[in-house]
Amino acid sequence: MAQMSSRTFEPDNRLVAAELERRWEETLRDLHQAEAALAKAPRHPPTSESELSQELRTAFTDLGKRLPQLWKGTLLSTARKKALLRCLIEKVVIHRAKRDIIRTRIVWRGGVVTALDIPITVGSLAELSRGQEMEDRIVKLARAGHSDATIARKLTAEGFRSPLRADVLPSTVRTIRLRHRILIVARQSHPRRIPGQLTVPQLAQQLGIEHHWIYDRIHNGTIVISRDPRTKLYLFPDKPATLHALRSLKVGKRTHLNFDT
Repeated sequence: MAQMSSRTFEPDNRLVAAELERRWEETLRDLHQAEAALAKAPRHPPTSESELSQELRTAFTDLGKRLPQLWKGTLLSTARKKALLRCLIEKVVIHRAKRDIIRTRIVWRGGVVTALDIPITVGSLAELSRGQEMEDRIVKLARAGHSDATIARKLTAEGFRSPLRADVLPSTVRTIRLRHRILIVARQSHPRRIPGQLTVPQLAQQLGIEHHWIYDRIHNGTIVISRDPRTKLYLFPDKPATLHALRSLKVGKRTHLNFDT
């Protein structure tokens, strides 16, 4: 069989160009018709609040009142909360105002803007924007005799914080206090002598033993005694019988003592 010439399959460039031109003209014609139809169509302004039905307005009002409760509850999943926020927020702009603060600007749909500063964790006290001010306050309060826990609570209420926490930790106060060589001197917060009673250290001194020996047996139930409601101390009767009972327990003659009866 004779071989067919390849010219049979070569397209006619003039026919291709004519077909493309025809399709282009049809597309332009359809576009002009669509634009004309859109221009003639009536324009409906957005529905205003006054055009909403009473039932729909009531539903929106009720939802607005219950939204904080729904948001904190379990009815809305995390995915739905994120989807709701994406519908309400136009954009969020953030920048690092200071080493420990992210300045955030939320633009809501409708034009309302919320601006807030978000504290972030840092690695050291020196990186806190109010670090020097906090250190000065700690030194002043510590020299006035306040405890670490009291200073921490006071500074937290004043808006200070530790590097890795949103509040001021007693350990942060202690670190700064010791850096300035401010030591806390233990003070006797209760009378040294309570008439008719002996504290654990006083009892241990009279018995010639370590006070930890008594505390250990109170904690394991060998010695039954309740704290005094007023002083919050373990108070033993200041009587010879008390010393005798403790000595008997120490040498093994007794296995249990009860001072609550």
